[in-house]
Amino acid sequence: MKNHLTLSLLSLLMMGQATVVAAGKADRKEAEPAASESRLFLYSPGEKHGFHAAYAVNDSTFRHIGQLFSSDYSRWGAEKRMYSPFITRLESGGYAVVFQVNDYSPCFAVAWSADLVTWRPQDYPRMSVKGCLAPVIRHDGGGRYTVLFKTKDGGVRKTSTDAAFRHFTPDVAATPAEYADAYVMPDTVKIGDNTFTGYMWNVGQDRTDTLVNYFAKLATESARYGEKLADDGRLFEALGGKGVKAAMTIDGKRQKAISDKLVGVFFEDISYAADGGLYAEMVQNRDFEYTSADRREWGAATAWRSSGGDIRIMTDGPLSKNNPHYAVLTADTLYNSGWDGMRIERGAKYDFSFRVRNIGGQAKRFTVALVDGGRVIASARIDTKGAGEEWHRYDAVLEASESAEKAELMIVPEKGNEAAVDMISLFPQDTFNGHKNGLRKDLAQVIADLHPKFVRFPGGCMSHGDGLGNIYHWHHTVGPLEDRVPDRNIWNYHQTRGLGFYEYFQFCEDMNAEPLPVLAAGVPCQNSGPDEDGYGGQQGGIPMDEMQAYIQEMLDLIEWANGDPATSKWAKMRAEAGHPAPFNLKYIGIGNEDIISTTFEERCLMICKAIKERYPDIVVCGTVGPFHYPSSDYVEGWKFAKDNKEVFDMVDEHYYESVGWFLNNQTYYDNYDRKGPKVYLGEYAARQGKGNIDCALAEAVHLCNIERNADVVAMTSYAPLLSKNGHSNWSPDMIYFDNKGVDRTPSYETQRLFSTYSGNQYVVSTMAIDSVAGHRVATSVVRDSRTGQAFLKIANVLPVELTVTVDAKSLPIANVVRYEGYSGKPGQTRVSVERGTYTKSADGKLTVTLPPYAFRVVML
Repeated sequence: MKNHLTLSLLSLLMMGQATVVAAGKADRKEAEPAASESRLFLYSPGEKHGFHAAYAVNDSTFRHIGQLFSSDYSRWGAEKRMYSPFITRLESGGYAVVFQVNDYSPCFAVAWSADLVTWRPQDYPRMSVKGCLAPVIRHDGGGRYTVLFKTKDGGVRKTSTDAAFRHFTPDVAATPAEYADAYVMPDTVKIGDNTFTGYMWNVGQDRTDTLVNYFAKLATESARYGEKLADDGRLFEALGGKGVKAAMTIDGKRQKAISDKLVGVFFEDISYAADGGLYAEMVQNRDFEYTSADRREWGAATAWRSSGGDIRIMTDGPLSKNNPHYAVLTADTLYNSGWDGMRIERGAKYDFSFRVRNIGGQAKRFTVALVDGGRVIASARIDTKGAGEEWHRYDAVLEASESAEKAELMIVPEKGNEAAVDMISLFPQDTFNGHKNGLRKDLAQVIADLHPKFVRFPGGCMSHGDGLGNIYHWHHTVGPLEDRVPDRNIWNYHQTRGLGFYEYFQFCEDMNAEPLPVLAAGVPCQNSGPDEDGYGGQQGGIPMDEMQAYIQEMLDLIEWANGDPATSKWAKMRAEAGHPAPFNLKYIGIGNEDIISTTFEERCLMICKAIKERYPDIVVCGTVGPFHYPSSDYVEGWKFAKDNKEVFDMVDEHYYESVGWFLNNQTYYDNYDRKGPKVYLGEYAARQGKGNIDCALAEAVHLCNIERNADVVAMTSYAPLLSKNGHSNWSPDMIYFDNKGVDRTPSYETQRLFSTYSGNQYVVSTMAIDSVAGHRVATSVVRDSRTGQAFLKIANVLPVELTVTVDAKSLPIANVVRYEGYSGKPGQTRVSVERGTYTKSADGKLTVTLPPYAFRVVML
C-alpha cells in the first residue's frame, strides 16, 4: 500500500518521534481489518503544526484525535521540519514512512512502527545528491521496498531496503514513470470550521479505539502532572487545614542490598560552569584562541583591550600548533577584565604567568599589575631573556593591598622592541586543596559538601558536541596547557580545556568520588546543524573507516587512567602530570541522550564491545535518549540495551519534568526488570522557574522512591549542577554563583541530605495514611551496614502538619534521635537548614512531626 502526504514541524516531547498511519492506493484498507471498520483521516493542519489524526463520527463529521508525529532531524527552529511524507503498510503488518527533511540535505527521513502508536527513532540515510525531494515507497515483493525521490534538477533517484527500513543501497537513477506510479492524490475533509487536505483510510475499529484511548490517557496524565503547590488551598479543602496523621511500621528483618553509589553530581560546562566558574583561571581568553565559531561577535582579541587601540594578533612561530594565536606588544598597555571583572581580596596572593618570545632577540621588561580604576592594588616587574627567539615562561606573585570587585589585569611593556605574548594567566594561590591549575575554592567546596559518591563529566550535550567536528575528545584536554586543543562550546561560548580530564579525575579523588567519564557514541548531538554538505543531526556518525581510531581513544582513556607508567605511554603521561598511581577508573558512559537511531546503535555497540573485550571489569553505561517512557528513544534504547546486556551494565535515563509529574509517579521504577541492565538516572530535575522549594520537595519524593528501588537504580545525578549569574543556558540549576559568592538552592539541600545520609541496605516499611494525602507524602528507610546507622527520610508536601507514628520492629531506635532538614512555603526560592531532636515514647514508638512543606532525615 502507498500514500503521500505533506506535513510540517511538530515537537511532541512525550512521544519524541513519528507516529504515522498508512493508506492504500486503491481501497486504503488494512490487510486484515477487525470485524467492524472505522475511517481515519490523516492530515497536516499547517506547515509548522505536525501530523494529526481524526476519525469519522458519521459520513460528514470528523473528530480530531491528536498530533501523531514530528521530524527529529537537525537543529531546533530552522530544521526539524517534515515535507511530503509517504506512508505504507508493510507485508509484515508494520508501517513505514519516508519524508523530505528540506531541499538541500543529502538524505531523507525514515520512521517505522509495528502498531502505529510506538515508532522506532528516525533514520536519515545518506544519498549521493543534495536535496532528496518528496520521497515515496514502492513495494517490490519478497520483503523488499524501493524509496524513490525527486532531485532539484528534475531527475528521479531510487534506493532499496528490506522491511526493517534500516539499511539502504546506494542510490541510482530512476524514471519519472516509476515515481508517478507510486503517487496518490489526497482527500479533503472539513474538521470544525477548517478544511484540511490529507488521506482517508479504512481501518479496524480497534485501531481507531487504540489511538483515541492512547491520547485520552495522555490528556488525563497531563492534567494530573499539572498539579502545583500554589493550588493546594483548593486541592486539599477536604483537610480543612487540619493536620494529617500516619502510622509507619519499619520491619528491620526485611532488608535488601541497594547501591551505595546512589547520589552523585553531574558536571557539564554549561552556563559558564568551567571557564569563568569552577576553573579558577581569572584571565578570559588567555591564549587568544576565541573565534567567531564560539560566538559570532568574538575574535582572537575578545576580552582584551589595548591603550593603543587594536591588538596585533599573529600566528607565525606559535607557542603550540594547538594554540596558534598570540599578541605582539611594543609599548601599548594590555588589559584583561576576566569574566565580569576580577574579584580581588585584600592580602590574597595571585600567581601570574605568561609566555614570551622576544622578537629580534632583545630583552624586554614588563610591569604586571592588578588595577581597580585608578588604583594599583598589586604589581610586579618581570625581565625577559634577550638571547634567541624561543618562547619562555615567566612567573610573578601579585599580593593585593586592597580588595576590589571588578579589577583588571594590566600588562605594561617597556622599551620599544617587540615581544610576542601568550598563555597569560592569573590564578589565586588559594585553590581547592591547593592544586596548581586548580579549582575555585568556595565553589569546589560547595560541591564537595554534597558528599557525592561519583562525578559525571564532561557532559551532557558537550560530550557528543555540535556536529562531528565538535565531538569531545578526552586526549585534547590533557598534557601541558599550551598543547591542549581548545574548542567551541555547544552552549555558545569557548572551552580552553584548562579544566581537562586530569583535573576532573583529581577533583574526584579529592572528594573520594568515583569518576564517571561520559563520551560520545560515535555520533554528535541529534540537534546539530548542517555540515558543509548540508547533512544535519547525527550527520551519519563518524565514518566507519574512522571508527577504529575513535574506539582506540576510549581504550587509551582507560589505559591513561589505570595503566602502569612503566609500560604504557598514556599512563606515563598521567605520571608526568603528577599522578603516578592509577586513578582506578571503574565506570565509563558511552552516549548522551542520543536518538537511538541505526547510526547510533551500530557505532555504540562497536565501542562498547571493544571496551568489554579489553577491560571486562569496567562498568559500561549506555543511554536511552532524552525522555522517559513512552518516548520512542526510551523504548528503543531499552530494547537495544537488553538485547546487548552482555556489554551494557547500566543505561542512562534523562528527564526534566513538572513538580506534578514527580508527585504522581511514585511507582515509576517499581516494575523495572531486576535482571536487565541497571539504571543511571543521569539528568533529572523538577522544573519551575529558577528552582524553589516546590521542586526540591518533588525531588525528595522521587529520591525516596528511588531508594526503595535502588536495587535497580544504581546512580542518580541532578542536572545541571552550576550556573553563573548572567550567563545561564538552562533553568533551574542546583547551584548559582557569581564572582563574589555561591548560592545554594533548595534542590541542593535535597541532594546533600540524600547523599550525606545514605546506606547500602533498604529497610522495608509500610505506612497507613489518608488517601487524599497519600501521593504528597513519601518515606524511605536505609541502613549503612558498615556503621550500623539507619536513616528515616520523610517528605511532607502537604499544606498541613504531618504526624507519623513510627513502630520499628527489629530495628533499634535511640531514645533521642536527631533530625536535619528544611521547610518553607510554596514558591520559596531559598531555605535554611533546620536541626533538632525527637524523643521516643515509653512504649518504644517514635512520633515524628513535620511542618507543612518539609523534608527531614531522622538519624535512627
